[in-house]
Amino acid sequence: MEKPTFLLLIALLSVLAFHLGRRRSLALSGGSLRKLHSLPSYYGYYVALWCGVPTILFLFLWVCFEGPVVTQLVLSSLPEELKSLPPDRLNLLMNDIKNVASHPGAEGTEPVIKAAALHYLRLKSLGNALLTGLGLSIAVAGTAYAHQRITREHRARNHVERIVTLLLVVCSTIAIFTTIGIVLSVLFESIRFFQKVPVTEFLFGLKWSPQMAIRAGQVGSSGAFGAVPLITGTLLISFIAMLVAVPIGLFSAIYLSEYAGSRFRAVAKPLLEILAGIPTVVYGFFAALVVAPLVRDLGGHLGLEVSSESALAAGLVMGIMIIPFVSSLSDDFINAVPQALRDGAYALGATQAETIKQVVVPAALPGIVGGILLAVSRAIGETMIVVMAAGLSANLTANPLEAVTTVTTQIVTLLVGDQEFDSPKTLAAFALGLLLFVLTLALNVIALHVVRKYREQYE
Repeated sequence: MEKPTFLLLIALLSVLAFHLGRRRSLALSGGSLRKLHSLPSYYGYYVALWCGVPTILFLFLWVCFEGPVVTQLVLSSLPEELKSLPPDRLNLLMNDIKNVASHPGAEGTEPVIKAAALHYLRLKSLGNALLTGLGLSIAVAGTAYAHQRITREHRARNHVERIVTLLLVVCSTIAIFTTIGIVLSVLFESIRFFQKVPVTEFLFGLKWSPQMAIRAGQVGSSGAFGAVPLITGTLLISFIAMLVAVPIGLFSAIYLSEYAGSRFRAVAKPLLEILAGIPTVVYGFFAALVVAPLVRDLGGHLGLEVSSESALAAGLVMGIMIIPFVSSLSDDFINAVPQALRDGAYALGATQAETIKQVVVPAALPGIVGGILLAVSRAIGETMIVVMAAGLSANLTANPLEAVTTVTTQIVTLLVGDQEFDSPKTLAAFALGLLLFVLTLALNVIALHVVRKYREQYE
């Protein structure tokens, strides 16, 4: 049995265990729930947890150790001349064996590789059978153990809450360590890059040409890794996007929260937030096929020279994408302003427009600013729209009609295809990732600080 099917089976067994535990508790209650320490559902959860949690832990350990064990058994069955290969060659050989196992009908494969692939398939089949048998045994044993322990005095609620608390702690710990792992992986590779390229050249250099030279005397023969053109391009496109998103998003939030009726709001707000659910690659197609030609033709009619891949086109479409972020966050903060402030302004003779302008918006301004900063960090981290609409030219310019590139675009470009992770060209992607991480982290910290001050003011 394959692992997804096995996981689904364990989920079904846990549901069955829940009903068994609940039925036993009801039978012990004799029709009076007051005789039980906990509600019947807690007894069901108790049995279901004993059925599912140990089995899932066993599955996790199995997945961790199955691959290395199977690989070692397959390599041990190879001829001696293949066993003595260097570790990197053995890894490539094992990849070939797995590829042949995935496509057993491939022609031109060596007999030794075919035999190893068949042995690999047999071991995988045996492993799946053992996993199914042992996993089901653990699930049944856990169910029987928990079912037997159910009594009227059994503190099922305490046990369930303790287990759930432990699971929450484990999940939060995994999230924390995952974040730390991501940061460290980017940091270590960035340190390798800065050992080859000075930090000052990366942060303050005005030319970006990561292509290493093929012959002596070629332009940029040693590569140019100045990130200033990428930073300026990122900020330029983000600035254009915010010029579009902030006014439209803020005004739409004011209208929905202060003027619109309940029926219109119930329809308009979900429709507005649909923009946030559209994949960014769709926005990229829209920018490349519709907005960019429209901007170029309009500039031509006005006598302006507009690049076919301009920062203006990418910024406009990115602004449309960010409108729901600004609108939704601003709407939440405006609705959080106490009604007493509005009533006080009306009591003093202020009109609705004056109340919104002089009371509501200033009171919600810290939260609105925090939401805008979060939207800016979203714009800085956008990739697909810029890749498809703004181009790859690292131009140091503030002209929105010219082609520029961004940090995220260069990260994608540098890591496409087969790359050697010892060259500055590839390692530059990690340095750019670290720079982007620091920028977005700073914006998020500032935004959260502003929002926290706002919440403390009215709670």
